[in-house]
Amino acid sequence: MIEESGKRRRTMAEKRQLFMEMRAQNFDVIRLSTYRTACKLRFVQKRCNLHLVDIWNMIEAFRDNGLNTLDHSTEINVSRLETIISSIYYQLNKRLPSSHQISVEQSISLLLNFIIAACDSEGHGKLTVFSVKAMLATMCGGKILDKLRYLFSQISDPAGLLQFPRFEQLLREVLRLPTAVFEGPSFGYSDSALRSCFPHQKKVMLNMFLDTLMADPPPQCLVWLPLMHRLAHVENVFHPVECSYCHCESMMGFRYRCQQCHNYQLCQNCFWRGHASGTHSNQHQMKEHSSWKSPAKKLSHAISKSLGCVPSREPPRPLFPEQPEKPLDLAHIVPPRPVSNMSEAMVTHVSSGAATPTKSALGSPGRLDEEHRLIARYAARLAAEAGSAPRPPADLGFSFDANKQQRQLIAELESKNREILQEIQRLRLEHEQASQPTPEKAQHNPTLLAELRLLRQRKDELEQRMSALQESRRELMVQLEGLMKLLKVRGGTSAMTCWWQRIPSPTPCPRW
Repeated sequence: MIEESGKRRRTMAEKRQLFMEMRAQNFDVIRLSTYRTACKLRFVQKRCNLHLVDIWNMIEAFRDNGLNTLDHSTEINVSRLETIISSIYYQLNKRLPSSHQISVEQSISLLLNFIIAACDSEGHGKLTVFSVKAMLATMCGGKILDKLRYLFSQISDPAGLLQFPRFEQLLREVLRLPTAVFEGPSFGYSDSALRSCFPHQKKVMLNMFLDTLMADPPPQCLVWLPLMHRLAHVENVFHPVECSYCHCESMMGFRYRCQQCHNYQLCQNCFWRGHASGTHSNQHQMKEHSSWKSPAKKLSHAISKSLGCVPSREPPRPLFPEQPEKPLDLAHIVPPRPVSNMSEAMVTHVSSGAATPTKSALGSPGRLDEEHRLIARYAARLAAEAGSAPRPPADLGFSFDANKQQRQLIAELESKNREILQEIQRLRLEHEQASQPTPEKAQHNPTLLAELRLLRQRKDELEQRMSALQESRRELMVQLEGLMKLLKVRGGTSAMTCWWQRIPSPTPCPRW
């Protein structure tokens, strides 16, 4: 009995931990409800380490856990929700470096208790799939444009039109977040909130949906959402300006400049709390700055703008096709022909323009001999196909001369290839002879020791020479393939078949 009461107290303490830490930040002193809500949700996002998980990682987690195959109204229990959240954080730790690992168990506990408090305040122990998707997609990191595109895909029909009953359900789920951080009176769900988003439109597609929710200002019920993303962008922005109220020499985050008082600027903490000094009043219009520009940069920008050197502003976001993209139909795609042997794979690899195989593939004499026979067979087949095609009699003489020159060039390349193989064999034998003297014998004879040093030096030279010869051989193989392609394009006579049959078999390459 005592153990059960102790576990119950620990569970209640874990549920209250996040909200107690949030109250300790004293966000309630912020006088504007929009900034207050955005600051609270940004704190929850960072405390649960959701700012490290973008929307694409979240979509991948949904697919890994099978949520994309379930209907939106399907209910899942708390244990499955915990499994989904656990997979999100374990995958996050795999992507993070070892010095930036997070506490997975603590993050799971904080996020799980927050989602339950927001979506299951009555304690049923069940949540719908749509509720989980909407909560996690809204609270994760990433661009707001990508989040809204994903949410629209969940509430639109196959034709790309917004379904208003689903949008109403989405609005209910998203507005549970401000309610969970005690901002329900300002941003709770109401019928007027739904009508304020799309008051007159009957057909809403993706671009109109994005324009409405990313407008300036956005709908009143969602005005905190873009502000939460702007807070994430300016957290580390530095302004080398003194605050006119607290006289802090510099400020971080947002900077607010009065449009009536000369050079009156406030840091975000003073502005959010409604501080004012001198002739300044909270009723004055303030301009929000998310970056700092030096006076010189401002002057140059003004001059460029007056001269017309500054290009016109690009649209704030790209335009997307109204019709959703259809999935690819892979049923009629013919699979690639399987490679029957290693030699065919090597010829295909060479003909595609890639590098030739390594020494382990070229070192076998049987494989190399089979490769040369395959090249000869391939060229003979090309010549036979070209010879069987009907050709005008006037072109026979010219074609015969061109093919004769090509045959001579191929013969030279084959001869050069055999010389390279013989040189490689000779260098290999010299390398084996150079490595025979042992250090034990050389220790008793200074002459042998000096010869050993010379042999090692010679060994390095031979290895460099072997590398150069291998590279030259690769180039010859590429040239040979190019000539065979020319033979296929221009065609040849039936005499070429006999010529290829008379080519001697090349010397096999030694094993490395």
